This record gives sequence, C-alpha cells and structure tokens, in this order.
Amino acid sequence: MNPVQLPSDYAERVYAGVLGKLIGVYLGRPFEGWTRARVERELGEVRDYVNARMPGKPPIVVPDDDVSGTFTFLRALSDHGASPALTAAQVGQTWLNYLIERQTVLWWGGMGNSTEHTAYMRLKCGVPAPRSGSIALNGQVVAEQIGAQIFIDGWGMVAPGRPALAADLARKAASVSHDGEALHAAVLIAAMEAQAFVERDMDKLFETGLSFIPPDSLIARLISDVRRWSALDEDWRATHERIAATYGYDKYGGNCHVVPNHAIIILSLAYAPDDFAQALMIANTAGWDTDCNSGNVGCLLGIKDGLGAIDRGPVDWRGPVADRLYLPTADGGRCISDAVQEAERVVALGHALADLPYAPPKRGARFHFSRPGAVQGFHAEGDGARLSNIVRGGSRMLALHHAGVARMSTPTFLPEEAFRITGGYQLPASPTLYAGQTVEAAVVSDSSAQAALFVRMYGADDRLVEASGPAVMVRAGESARLTWSPAVVDGSPIAEVGVAVQDATPGTLYLDALTWSGAPDVTLRPPAHNGARWARAWVQACDDAWFRSNGLRVMQDEGAGLLIQGERGWRDYAVRATVVLHMAQRAGIAACVQGTRRYYALLLCDDGMARLVKALDGERVLAETAFAWALDGAYDMQLNTAGERLTAMIDGRVLFDLRDDDRPLNEGAVALVIAEGRLDCAAVAVRGLPRS
Repeated sequence: MNPVQLPSDYAERVYAGVLGKLIGVYLGRPFEGWTRARVERELGEVRDYVNARMPGKPPIVVPDDDVSGTFTFLRALSDHGASPALTAAQVGQTWLNYLIERQTVLWWGGMGNSTEHTAYMRLKCGVPAPRSGSIALNGQVVAEQIGAQIFIDGWGMVAPGRPALAADLARKAASVSHDGEALHAAVLIAAMEAQAFVERDMDKLFETGLSFIPPDSLIARLISDVRRWSALDEDWRATHERIAATYGYDKYGGNCHVVPNHAIIILSLAYAPDDFAQALMIANTAGWDTDCNSGNVGCLLGIKDGLGAIDRGPVDWRGPVADRLYLPTADGGRCISDAVQEAERVVALGHALADLPYAPPKRGARFHFSRPGAVQGFHAEGDGARLSNIVRGGSRMLALHHAGVARMSTPTFLPEEAFRITGGYQLPASPTLYAGQTVEAAVVSDSSAQAALFVRMYGADDRLVEASGPAVMVRAGESARLTWSPAVVDGSPIAEVGVAVQDATPGTLYLDALTWSGAPDVTLRPPAHNGARWARAWVQACDDAWFRSNGLRVMQDEGAGLLIQGERGWRDYAVRATVVLHMAQRAGIAACVQGTRRYYALLLCDDGMARLVKALDGERVLAETAFAWALDGAYDMQLNTAGERLTAMIDGRVLFDLRDDDRPLNEGAVALVIAEGRLDCAAVAVRGLPRS
C-alpha cells in the first residue's frame, strides 16, 4: 500500500480555503434570503461587503451557522481518534456534546420546521445517526434542506487529493441531519474540495464530484443542466432565469431547500471557475441563501487557487475580516478564534488521517502568523501605526510599523462590537486568557525600543482597563522574549492581549509569536465593581442562571445542566467551590469539561451518595460512597485533576483518589453541575497543580 502524500502547500491552501469560506459567508450574510431582483434593485452587483449600506450597519464578523457548524462538527474526528472509520453515530455524539439547545450553531426553528433542530431532537431522544436525519423518520422535504451542504467543507479539507475519503466522511457527517438529494449535494462539494488540492480544472472537478453520487440523482441532472446552459448562454443572468424556472424555490418545499441553492453554486463555478471575486459576485447577486452558497464557493476556490486568488482583489477581502471568526458552542473557550487557528486544526487532522506526523508552526504558539498575510485578529493603535505580515530572517512575523509609540492587540474574549450584535445566533463565550497563566512573546525591533506585554479587561461600567507587564529594552536588530503572568481583578474578564512599544524612534517592531500556557490562578466570582460583562464569561448550558453581586444561582428543569467557564487547554489543576443545594437530584462541580457530555464531576446525589462521575458520550460512575447531606446545606467541594489522577474532597475530607487510564479526560474547563433543581455558589476557584 502506497503511503499517502500531502501537497507541499497543504497548510497554506487550507488557510486559503478557510479564508474563502469566511469571506463568502460574511459577504452574503447581510442580505441572506433576498431574491435576485431585490439584490440588484437595492444593492446592485455585490462586489464588496455591503454592511455599511445596510440598516444599522451590522458588523462584518458575526456568529453564523455556516462557519460554526463547519468547524464544530469536524471535531468528531479529533474527539474520536482521527480515524477514517469515524461513524455517523460518533458525529451525532459530537452534535450533542457541543450544541447548547436553542442557543448555538443551528437555526432553532422548531421540530419539523428546522431540519437541524429536528435532527437534534431525534439525537437527544436516543435516535442515533444516521436514522436521526433520515427521510424515513423526518420526511423528504425536511431531510433535503440545505444544512448538510453548508457544514461540509471541513471534510474536504482534511482529505487533500483523496476525494473518496472526503466523500465517505461527508456522507456520514451529513446523514446526522439530512438524507436524499441533500446528501448528494454535500458529498459532491466535499469530493470536489478534496480534489481541488491537486486539480485546478473545474470541469474535471465537476466530474470527480459526480463520480461519488448516483448518476440518476436530481443533483446530477441539475449539474448537467446548469453546465449545458452556461455553455449556451452569454450571461449568467440568462442561466439564472433557467434555474429559477426549472429548479427554483417554488418547485421545492421547506424553508431553504438544497436544490435551488446547489444550482447557484454550480452557476457561480461554471461562469467564473478561476475568478474568486467574480464567482462570489454571482453567488451573492443571484440571491436566495447567499451566505451559504457564497461560503461553499469561496472555500472551494480558495483551496483550488490559493491565497493569490483572494489577494488579487479587486477589493480588500481580507482586511475587514482580519482572520476573525466566532465558534459559539458549549466549549466556550474556543469561541474567540481565527482562520489561522482553525486551519491549523484542519491540517493536523489531515496529517492524522494520512498517518503522518505534524509539527505545528513555532512549537504550537497560539499566534504565529506563519501564513502569508495573516494577522490573527490583531489591530494596531497609535498615530500612523499599521500592521503587515512579512518574512524576516526566514520566519513570517507580524510587523508593527510605528512612529515611536504604538500598540497591537487581539481579542481574548468578546470585543465591544460583539455585545452589540442582535438577532440571529447567540454568542456564548469564555475568555481564552486568565490570571495566573504565563504569556510569552518573541519580538524583534529594527530600532531600540521599550516593549511590554499588556492586557485589557472589562472593569467598572464595563469599560476596558489596562494592565501592563514589565518593559523590556529591545535593541536595534536584536530579539527579545517578553514574559508575564497577568494578575487581574477576580471576575474581570481579560478582553485583549497585546504588545506595546514606546520610547522608540520611528520604525518597526516584529512579533514572531505570542502564546500562553499553564493553568489559571483565578477565583471566578462577581467583581466588586458594577460591570456586567463578567456574567457573559459563563457559558449557560442550563435552563437558567442568575448572576448577582453575591454569587451564582444555577437551575435545571430536566436532566443535567452545566454553567461552564474556561478553556480546553487547562490541565493539571484544582477546582473548588462551596455549593448550596436547594432541591436537587444531584449537584456539584466538574473539571476537564469539554462540552455538555465530556467531563469529570464530583456530585452529591439524592440517594444519599457522593459520586465521582465520568461523562464521555455516556456516563459512568468511577467511585461512590455514602455521604449524608441536606438541602440548603453548604458543602466545600474540590476536584483535583493531574494527568490521569483524580482526587475529590468535600469539606476537606478526601472521598476519592484514583487514576483513570481508560481514555482519560486530562484537559478542559470547569463547571457547576445541577440536575432537576437549583444550586447557589458564591465563587469558583481554579488553581494549578504539579503533575503527579
């Protein structure tokens, strides 16, 4: 068996695909659902972001199901061993773990109305995938809406040059929620994207995609028609009229059927197979589900033609986006992300599926700027200050061009504009950086300058308050390392991190990498000031939560609910909280939280037992003992996790001390857990531990 070979430019092409997806989605989002007639009447040909012309001038970077679903559902691979043998049922478990019902990723339009909502309810009630998305269970109209197609790009990107693998993974992932022609459309797009890493001819890509779907399918016939019409017609609008007459919205039921919108994707690729900007113009001016169609088109052409196709213009596609994206899920620490980070995760999965080692750039630094033009959400502040991505000494760096005093920073939590986003999808998030963690940055300067790390946090009246680390002299032409552990007010979320330069002659400071490590040293409690942003740092995967000056109140009507804060990278720490139970089936604290169905929890249960529980796509009791507790009693609970060792204490007494060597969960956030009742808690403390 020949070993799998990955393209030499695989990582850069994945980054281009992720960027193309983001640009396409953000471009079409403001007028999603409009007809072509309305688009042309009110906006004309869509050749740039139209946000400034829309009522309320909505921000360009917003939460969107096309983006969050694509990169969230792909986590089924990393959570289940990155194997080609991944099953539809495992992807379904990924849905249940990362989605928060009626909050994240999906359009929660109701059972039988929203395809994804319907599939989620099937999964929640114990119906496994692929039956959860089947025509037999949900009916043809529901099962053939557009969702499978819009979430599918990641499965093509993890299988470069391997369209059969992409098609197989895509079919299993799509079947969680869809069936019939929706599966065929999703499989075709994924196979084309996989082949686009090694083939640039669009006709050949069409043939590759078609080889993985039934030749007598409606999608295959549609593609044949659109390709034939595009060869006959002089203008894409004429072909669009044929599409509307033959495959239009009036021919298919439901809210957003896959067939009309798949036709728009084929239309765009047929008329502009090698022109990123023109293809996006057609996909968006044509109307219907503009962000979805444009996102698929942008991803495919980004993969096929690389960053050069995006940078060719004629407008600045990348500047307004600055790589930024939101991934709102139950894993709140992943919400604030960027195209480079998500591309690196895709590339790592691609290597794992090819059984090849992968060394991430700059030893896995969070911000490494290793892709051409990447800024990873950073922006510049100061008179005349600007950023650029350059190569210096053989390494790509982020360059801050300054007049002597300037700053560059990037969000670590919801930025100010995010709190003004209204309607659409909710945005639960936790900060990515906390007090006690060690921030490191490698910098170089072309002139002598003082440089320092800094953070901004939400303080009184939710104003941003700045704290700085020690200033370091960076001599001209030399490199320096900045290191600092922020000490911030408990309860004040860190909103930004960056590097400041001062006392310098005009020049350039180069940021080679910036990252942080270690467990936090923080007490999560209501702040002494009157700010409210601290409450948004908790991800509410429960029926209700109250955030008051004296602490937290968490309530759950049915089953188990979690109030979560933290980041996936936390490991080797102790979580401690005094919990007061007011009516509860069970309640307590959790560590290594990786969603709503992956964590360890120390729980007091209504049968008079204390239990150490492991939730991993199912729940298992690791240890239990009798423990007399009373409603309205206060219990000091602590759970330590260090490697595979777990130690659980209540009121200072060690109840459990054991190792979990069976697929251990050794990293993740913290949470308060409540099942069918209410708990109160004044504060949750998290402290790092030495690994045993």
